Amino acid sequence: MRCALINLVVLSSVVAPAAARTVELTLYAVKTTEPAKKYNLLPRVDEQTDADAAPLYEKALQSLPNDLRSEEIHEWLKTSPDKLPHKEVQTVLEKLEPSLKLLKQATVCKQCEWPYLDDGALMENSAKYRRLFFFLALKMRFQIAQSRYDHAIDTVRTGFAMTKHLEGDVLPVRGLMGIAIAAYTCRQLEEFIQGPDAPGLYQALRDLPKPLVDLTEQIQWEDADIKERVHSLMNRLERHVAILECIEAMRLYAGAHEGQFPDKLSDVTLVSVPDDPVMHKSFVYSRTGSKAVLEGPAPKGASSKEAFRYELNLEP
Repeated sequence: MRCALINLVVLSSVVAPAAARTVELTLYAVKTTEPAKKYNLLPRVDEQTDADAAPLYEKALQSLPNDLRSEEIHEWLKTSPDKLPHKEVQTVLEKLEPSLKLLKQATVCKQCEWPYLDDGALMENSAKYRRLFFFLALKMRFQIAQSRYDHAIDTVRTGFAMTKHLEGDVLPVRGLMGIAIAAYTCRQLEEFIQGPDAPGLYQALRDLPKPLVDLTEQIQWEDADIKERVHSLMNRLERHVAILECIEAMRLYAGAHEGQFPDKLSDVTLVSVPDDPVMHKSFVYSRTGSKAVLEGPAPKGASSKEAFRYELNLEP
């Protein structure tokens, strides 16, 4: 199992940049004059079923078509939603619909009794789940491209619910895959919040569990190096969720202040602005006209790649 864990740490790290991450986002104010709609990024209790999710996940994997061109799909996942080839993507998603329907059914199950697998089978299985999630991410991206925001939120909910099922396994291997899936879901949310009419997700993000994924108990018997690397991935994910929540608070502020960013984060009083959950203080913020920068420096003793910078542009 140790071999599988080390490999999964490496695999999960593919969501991390090789250097400090810089993200450019073009945002629009949230119209605070309109009634706020309640969104959830995890299934509500009344949406959940008593079925076991594990067999449904397995059926979703087994039903994946074999004639998909993975290279093409990976290129689409790096393409801005407004530049996706709609006809081609739609054709692929139609082929994937049976698998993605089963995936959604799995994520609304209350329980998930993962079967035992040896190291080799577990690594192979994890790679299949990663592939399945990339297909789900493509669906998210396509829904964002079509401005079908409610549908995109439903797909995001499926991604985060899958994360929580993976976190719930007693073995940290699946939990690490959950971190990778949650991080990639957050990247799709970066595309979502750039939609001209995208609804605000401040409260939905604030309602997510804190931390979103906690593998502390699963890695308690691992050596110090493994613990450090896993905690680094957990912390990176928590900062990602917090920065998205912070940006959504700024969009709300802009909606109530003639489309302007705040001069400083403490000016945002309509809602609470989250602190950096790793540094335990406010994110570093500056504003120049319609542009603003949000930064999170690397924690003391951590690699510089743990830092990030969001360059934000506010459209009228």
